[in-house]
Amino acid sequence: MLSFFVLNLFLYFPEDKSEYIPAGITMFIFMIAAVLTFRLIIRISKREELKTKKMEEEARASRHQQD
Repeated sequence: MLSFFVLNLFLYFPEDKSEYIPAGITMFIFMIAAVLTFRLIIRISKREELKTKKMEEEARASRHQQD
């Protein structure tokens, strides 16, 4: 019985459904920000991968010239 009461403290379903609009807008903004951040991380990761491959090729070429 006590746990049911405690759980009901965190649940709130408003009678006026227009109260959901600010929450929906905020969620939409954060979802867009999350997608953009994810895309940025992917782009930076690909750039770093290309740099690493270039450095590996240079290291192989210099090692091959030394032999």
